[in-house]
Amino acid sequence: MAVDRAGQGHSSAVDAVRQLHRVVTTASTGTVRAWLALGSTIFPDNLPRPLGLQQMPAFPGDVLEPEGSHGDALVQVTGDSAAVVLDAVEKIAREATAWRTRWKIDGFRPKNRIDNHKSLTQNPFHFTEGFGNPISDSDITDRAIVRPSPGQPPWATGGSYQVVRIVRLATELWDRDSITEQEQVIGRRRDGRWLDGAPAEEEPDFVSDPHGRVTPLDSHVRLVTPDRASPPPIVRRSYSYNRGSEDAGLIFSCFQRDLKAGFEAAQRRLKGEAMAKYILTKGGGYFFLPPPGEEWIAAAFGG
Repeated sequence: MAVDRAGQGHSSAVDAVRQLHRVVTTASTGTVRAWLALGSTIFPDNLPRPLGLQQMPAFPGDVLEPEGSHGDALVQVTGDSAAVVLDAVEKIAREATAWRTRWKIDGFRPKNRIDNHKSLTQNPFHFTEGFGNPISDSDITDRAIVRPSPGQPPWATGGSYQVVRIVRLATELWDRDSITEQEQVIGRRRDGRWLDGAPAEEEPDFVSDPHGRVTPLDSHVRLVTPDRASPPPIVRRSYSYNRGSEDAGLIFSCFQRDLKAGFEAAQRRLKGEAMAKYILTKGGGYFFLPPPGEEWIAAAFGG
């Protein structure tokens, strides 16, 4: 859920962030994991925010609904069951008195499993996803964790930028197409295998298919990663959602150390993809997940 600070003023921002951090931290118990990420609007204008952090722009084809986009902070709660997650969310909402809910959404991961050290799930289009994530801790760190760099506040080192996109999927329209047509749009088989026959864990030979006769040039995977040897520097962790009344789809979520080199570079390459007519991004936002601990609060807000 995304939340906004209820109070105003520099001192209240410091106190509010401390309160929310404490409440979220104490909600992480047993099988429940909760974390806090910060939106650009929570930072006072006179203090440096994480480099490049801003409100998420609308990309071509997006129709961002104000009531379901952005926020001073993001609180994400995960767990083994919907009941324990709901209990934790209610606890946070009840105890974080300096905050009010801006928007929230429930997600789930159908057929969630670990395969070859990768966390895989099935999206609402019936395709397995998660194959593009790195396996080793060092590769995950390299893609997702912020390093010291010019212009980056020192306190942000060790944190990560999180992008959340609420993507409504036209599943009825999608399901009218044959599986073969769907696979041409995605650029993979439903089980993750490549269209040229390569196993999911290997790389396809796009070089020998320059005209897209095997894997179409406007397929999702070919546009987002035209050079399979250089995947987007992001780590994905997406969820499905279903709000009824034909509002169902994907909660796309990814982490990266650089928004421009990570999500934004990949998203801009998707202009003109064949999948565009089946999807509508209508909410979400950019957030910054601080490094572990609470020392960053004083450094970030001067309190």
